[in-house]
Amino acid sequence: MRIETPAISERCIGMRKNLRLFIAFRVLFNARFYYPVLGVLFLDLGLSLEQYALLNVVWAVTILVLEVPSGALADLVGRRSLVVSAACLMVLEMAVFAFAPLGGWLFPMLLLNRVLSGMAEACASGADEALAYDSLPLENREAQWRDVLARLVKWSSGTFFVAMILGALAFDRHVATSLLGVLGWDGVEPVTTRWPVYMTLVMSLGALGCALAMREPLQSQGPQSQNSWRGAFDNIMAGAKMVISNPKIRLLLLCAVLFDSLVRVFLTFASNYYRLVELPEFVNGLMGSSYALLGFLAAGLARKIAARHGAGFAFALVGGLVFLGLLGLVPATRYWGVWVILPFGIGMPMMKYFLSNYLNAWTDSSLRATVLSFRGVAVNLGYATAGLGFAGFTASLRGRFPDLSSTDLFAKSLVCLPTAFLLGGLVLLPFLKTARRAS
Repeated sequence: MRIETPAISERCIGMRKNLRLFIAFRVLFNARFYYPVLGVLFLDLGLSLEQYALLNVVWAVTILVLEVPSGALADLVGRRSLVVSAACLMVLEMAVFAFAPLGGWLFPMLLLNRVLSGMAEACASGADEALAYDSLPLENREAQWRDVLARLVKWSSGTFFVAMILGALAFDRHVATSLLGVLGWDGVEPVTTRWPVYMTLVMSLGALGCALAMREPLQSQGPQSQNSWRGAFDNIMAGAKMVISNPKIRLLLLCAVLFDSLVRVFLTFASNYYRLVELPEFVNGLMGSSYALLGFLAAGLARKIAARHGAGFAFALVGGLVFLGLLGLVPATRYWGVWVILPFGIGMPMMKYFLSNYLNAWTDSSLRATVLSFRGVAVNLGYATAGLGFAGFTASLRGRFPDLSSTDLFAKSLVCLPTAFLLGGLVLLPFLKTARRAS
């Protein structure tokens, strides 16, 4: 009988604890109560539309520039350091957002907030997941990781649902006034609309506590090189070589880019679509919450499919759901057109589940965070490209039909989404054949 020493036993307990902390960290890190009101919140604080658009561009560019280098650094010096850095940056970004003064300093402070937010996203992307995966015992690791991912999807979906509802309520001045009245402060008007931001600041402190409580898995403790940035650059090159030369990983990322980018374009204009199918405005928050709750159903389905079938079947199923939803957008049926939320709400959480499952299984531990960072860069570049393509197609329609209203123009432009999906599928066929030959 093998007897564990106290040090080894404590280490094993710490590794199991990492998995719970990973789920808690990811949930708290993404519990952004201000998401359902982000645009109107920035405008209410005094920004212009152009300034708000510029802030989003700065945020996206920061992530794209830092995502892969941060993943490579995590593989080199250890993942826990990057996760703690991400949590610290989240606390800073939310503190800046919560206490930025109105007036001339508002825009520079919110610009700093967006840079800090992008840095936090880049540090967390890949590092937290790689740390959790390497915390699993080697025996039956893939099956255990599927269970962890299923729990993560369920907790994330539930938390997102709650954050959407509470964030919108906290922003509503009428609700805040009523709450103050219940507390005995009748006639007192709320002096701020930043309550969703304050709530998120509290969540950031919880995320920091989770990050500090994590331990570094032995197999992911990279060498403490004196020239860390040179080592990180070498890791980036090695990770890029793996992504490009491995047919299965290459196809996996290309499929994710195609599916994710087109659905995210729809989600960006979801409120426009709901108006097109004549849903009342107050339903928007309910639709976003319902989309999140579908993740509960998707988590169980994805775990069963991953256990019984291969990656080919899994991504074919997701592709079918995405295409079904994109095709359903075109007729824009009054009221009933809202059914497209079902295939999107089930398909996208499943895609994220499968992508994480197979990327972790097919990637060497020494490059895991780096390769996972390439995932983030790929899907964000895909979304940017799809967004520019959709904007260009809409502009061409406006030139051909100058008398159309914005709503009618949007209705005509929806046909480009399923068309782009079919064209993208044709582009992927040679990569699919190569992956099959490699298998």
